[in-house]
Amino acid sequence: MNTNRATAAELAHAVREGVLQGLPRCDVVIFPPFPYLETVGAILADAPIHLGAQDVFPEPDGAFTGEVSCAMLKDLGVGYVLTGHSERRHVIGEDDELIGRKIRAVLAAGMRAVVCVGETLEQREAGRTEAVNVAQLRAGLDGVSRADLERVILAYEPVWAIGTGRTASPEDVSGVHKILRATIGTCYDAESAAAIRIQYGGSVKADRAGALFDESEIDGGLIGGASLKSTEFLSIVRAAGRSVDRP
Repeated sequence: MNTNRATAAELAHAVREGVLQGLPRCDVVIFPPFPYLETVGAILADAPIHLGAQDVFPEPDGAFTGEVSCAMLKDLGVGYVLTGHSERRHVIGEDDELIGRKIRAVLAAGMRAVVCVGETLEQREAGRTEAVNVAQLRAGLDGVSRADLERVILAYEPVWAIGTGRTASPEDVSGVHKILRATIGTCYDAESAAAIRIQYGGSVKADRAGALFDESEIDGGLIGGASLKSTEFLSIVRAAGRSVDRP
């Protein structure tokens, strides 16, 4: 819940120009607040940058005051939707059942779902990191076919490392990503596990992005506060592009 129309447009222009100058070898998606999707979408129209939405409601239409449907998002050119973001889970109070419905609705609409999972500090200290992440992932992908899985991107968001001053080491992140990938292998197959993208979303900063993306299990980042500064965000994008040729 940041920016206004003017600053959202300014930020989108800056990112657009930076990407066009560098043409990074990675996918770049911007997720502005709902009121500015049309404004930002128009700015990105001729650039290799995708438009994403921060949330969605799973019903196609009806008396759901204040909510936004998949059809409305597609009408604005949205191709990606965040589902199960840590703030939706732990601030808004969304449960696994609702998040699963959102994921299935996004995929049924032909868009890509960025499925967020992650444990709190209390859960981590209780030794429940694996159990929590696996449970959230299994619930989110319940009813998702192997074909639709190709339009799913996972994002690991350790709640304890978001805006708290705490940081997860690249090794910590890789460990959880391996668990998530193994879960995909169990639920689907080895080919699906190898193909799925698993991003890190725990306060990624430009000065740490390279070390994170150098890890073979980390396929990019879901960027929070650093995305509000174009220079910082573009530095992270370049770091992601450089990681494409990693062993």
